[in-house]
Amino acid sequence: MSQPIKTAFTITPKADRISAAEREELLKAPGFGRVFSEHMAVVTYTEGKGWHTPEILPRQPLQLDPAASVLHYAQEIFEGMKAYRSPTGEPLLFRPDANARRFRRSAERMAMAQVPEELFLDAVKQLVKIDADWIPAPEVGTLYIRPFMIATEVALGVKPSAEYKFIVIACAAGDYFSKDAGPVTVWVEENTVRASRGGTGEAKCGGNYAASLTAQQEAKENGCHQVLFLDASERKWIEEMGGMNIVAALDDGSLLTPPLKGTILHGITRDSLLTLARSQGLTVREEPYAIDQLYADIASGRLRELFACGTAAVVTPIGTLKTSKGEHVISKETGAVTASLRQALCDMQFGRTHDTQGWVHTVG
Repeated sequence: MSQPIKTAFTITPKADRISAAEREELLKAPGFGRVFSEHMAVVTYTEGKGWHTPEILPRQPLQLDPAASVLHYAQEIFEGMKAYRSPTGEPLLFRPDANARRFRRSAERMAMAQVPEELFLDAVKQLVKIDADWIPAPEVGTLYIRPFMIATEVALGVKPSAEYKFIVIACAAGDYFSKDAGPVTVWVEENTVRASRGGTGEAKCGGNYAASLTAQQEAKENGCHQVLFLDASERKWIEEMGGMNIVAALDDGSLLTPPLKGTILHGITRDSLLTLARSQGLTVREEPYAIDQLYADIASGRLRELFACGTAAVVTPIGTLKTSKGEHVISKETGAVTASLRQALCDMQFGRTHDTQGWVHTVG
């Protein structure tokens, strides 16, 4: 296990920061993943030395040797989290400790050096502090934060790397899906799979997302916003979408979502919503859900609402499931349960309501 570092971050502010007027213009409609803040956190790991040289630097290209391990053996993991602007203007983080723990689990699965949780949190907070002006107004969006780690040892050979870079970057972010689009349409993938039992489905690594791209491309060709994957063994049970979890609201007042049994990412938004749902008196069931049963529940009216959830998408209603054989329409409007849970989550994240769970962290 990696030892924590005892050295504070060296901070080198960007000398030619853009003007407030130019930044304000960029933040009016940032989209998603395009408008980046001006700094990055970088920490180096060397076998035998541990983590060292923590820095906040102007955002810049990385220098990698062509034989860097990440380019050949895909030792790479990442996280997705956000900074929110509170009603009083201060930056807030939502459950960053949960992201730090998941990052460590991903590193363990990918045989990578473990980033101590305190180092992870310090890097994120230092970046948010120096780039706090890049957090959009609450009505526009958030600052999306991307911590990631790559293997940098210069060596060709199938083995865990002896050197790593832990880096944190950030971008201003609006809605992942357009507010005007209404409930999204999702393609049910019946051929390729995202993950299999014993694989890397629980790790947040780039390979899982790369494996989903052909299905995502097929979804786009069929007029869909996202893709839903089935299990690898039987192609029978619903699992996870291309980049988010899925939850059904049934007519008996319960929520149903697939269980976490090795192939589905432990979504922090998913866990938060299920906790909030229980606090609202809803019954939550984490049980296998067959795709044919889901179709039957749509047809009978037993399934009232279906939504996707994740850091980027937050809570997004699903209106239609589409396959090569036809469509299954749920609703063209956002359901009451979906809307209520989204509101409760966003109110807590943006500091508009009392945090009963101890999830919201102020960036001091």
